Amino acid sequence: MRAVRLHEHGGPEVLRYDEVPIPEPGPGEVLVRVHAVGINPPDWYLRGGLTRMPGETESTVSLPVIPGTDVSGVVEAVAADVDGLAVGDEVFGLLRFPSFDGSAYAEYVAAPASDLARKPAGIDHVHAAGAPMAGLTAWQFLIELGHDHPSPFQEARHRPTALDADTTVLINGAAGGVGHFALQLAKWKGARVIAVASGAHESFLSELGADQFIDYTKIRPEELVHDVDLVLDTVGGPDSSRFLRTLKRGGALFPVFPGEFDEEETAKLGVTVSSAQVRSNGAQLAELGRLLDAGTVRVAIDSTLALADARAAHERAARGHIQGKIVLTVA
Repeated sequence: MRAVRLHEHGGPEVLRYDEVPIPEPGPGEVLVRVHAVGINPPDWYLRGGLTRMPGETESTVSLPVIPGTDVSGVVEAVAADVDGLAVGDEVFGLLRFPSFDGSAYAEYVAAPASDLARKPAGIDHVHAAGAPMAGLTAWQFLIELGHDHPSPFQEARHRPTALDADTTVLINGAAGGVGHFALQLAKWKGARVIAVASGAHESFLSELGADQFIDYTKIRPEELVHDVDLVLDTVGGPDSSRFLRTLKRGGALFPVFPGEFDEEETAKLGVTVSSAQVRSNGAQLAELGRLLDAGTVRVAIDSTLALADARAAHERAARGHIQGKIVLTVA
């Protein structure tokens, strides 16, 4: 089969289109003939040299490695101990996350059956491949964590805020993969949503249901917004603490990429800061799949490129201002 591999770390130019053996599914696994692959930030972190997941003490990566976690495709073979999936089933999933062992940039992948859900019949493989990591991140931050694994970012278990018609949610980076799912899930729960992105995304986010739009290139949201119940900051990092001043007492800030926060400041403001690490979860993906099938939530596709053009896909990601998801297609 053909697969994209890293033989060294570096820029997009180190992604090589190789010929490799088709993997054999192990216990609890199925072999998936891949139709489409979603690309995600961990793919370019791995390419750039990050080989250890948060919380891991040592690297599990050995070169050459096939990157990628998000797939949609068709079951080609099933291990003897797998129930509930059969050859010919259309499936999608986030594979073996958190780890760098997804091996999704390939024509075939051996996938844990528990990481997969049936692909929604109402969407194609490209849109299904765009959903797993971004959709599950939004789901586990906002709806239900769905596991008891300790967080590498904090001692306390992450607890989503209850969302309803009395809740106002600000989403920073609302046009990106996680952001556009989070906006739609918050609206599904009845919340009022303030979407923050650059001006080019205003009509897109309004179509998805945003109640208010803020163009961060023109005004800083923390100067305009106050008394919100929840901020989901999909950008996160060192600047995330600026959103603390937008919250009401009892509110919460969820940075997808944790930054440094002053515990005294958060205590004084009476707010919570909490983060989670997304994990593979076929059952949650099946719930999200029902919303995708009903059209309640949709996957926006920024661009599609062939698997052989993974380098160009990573170059597109590096330019930023992504609207939805970048997806690789497999002929």
